[in-house]
Amino acid sequence: MRPISILGVTTDFGANRRGVDMGPSAIRYGGLFDALDDAGVEWTDVGNLHTPRTATAGTREPIGETDQPIRHREETAEVCSRLSARVDEIITSGQTPLVLGGDHSLAMGTLVGTHKVGPIGALWFDAHADFNTPETSPSGNIHGMPLASVLGYGSLGDEPWAHAPHLDEDRVVLVGLRDVDESETDHLEASGVTVYTMTDIDRRGVGPVVMDAIDIATGGGDGDVHLSLDMDWLDPNEAPGVGTPVRGGVSYREAHTAMEYLAEQLPTASIRSMEIVEVNPILDQSNETGKLACELAASAFGKTVV
Repeated sequence: MRPISILGVTTDFGANRRGVDMGPSAIRYGGLFDALDDAGVEWTDVGNLHTPRTATAGTREPIGETDQPIRHREETAEVCSRLSARVDEIITSGQTPLVLGGDHSLAMGTLVGTHKVGPIGALWFDAHADFNTPETSPSGNIHGMPLASVLGYGSLGDEPWAHAPHLDEDRVVLVGLRDVDESETDHLEASGVTVYTMTDIDRRGVGPVVMDAIDIATGGGDGDVHLSLDMDWLDPNEAPGVGTPVRGGVSYREAHTAMEYLAEQLPTASIRSMEIVEVNPILDQSNETGKLACELAASAFGKTVV
């Protein structure tokens, strides 16, 4: 079992409201270290990635639709470039990076940084597809674009800091979708990405869906994967502290069951990298979402009831 290296990324450049930059602190404060100890995981906290600020960062407010094709592109590029270099260092040193967000745009940096070991699949637990591009996004917020970008779609897909050519599109699986733009649907249907919606989970159960997802993401059982956990995958009753909540998500037990299946089927050596994103303590209730993020991380890395 590889040791885990914890890295915080205090960025909210990709989101449309403030607060997710405090997510790493909320997760740490929620008991992450004790949770990983309980899972029997060797870990090191390497602190937070240095992130830039903009002159307008302190005055941003929630926005609706915009004519801007993309917001805070330069700042996001800087964050992702720094993050990919740190992830590369962590993996090269023989450890598994556990990246704490921050908004989901940071996934581009995490995935680009995993390139040296070779091809990789991805398990993407999220209420949203994150498959917009600068050309299709109604908001211009980059946290709705990372998956499309790392797979080479849109103008961001031409940028080295945002594109991960070693990510095998046929081994990318979205789990738990329930809020997808029409343009995203068209692109997903034309792609090699596998999609499981909340309807699939309702009809089949979370266990069978996750088992199928693991099989696809690992290429039949022996490939490395990137695990991306957006906390808005859960129902807002379970995880209220997220920036873009959508009713009808997975329950507390369904989320743990999914992570427990991953721990059983994916040894730590197969999880090349993991991120937990979109925890917003400003919107949370007594840090419930931060605490739940800690629990789910422990389950993913092998904590069991007995």
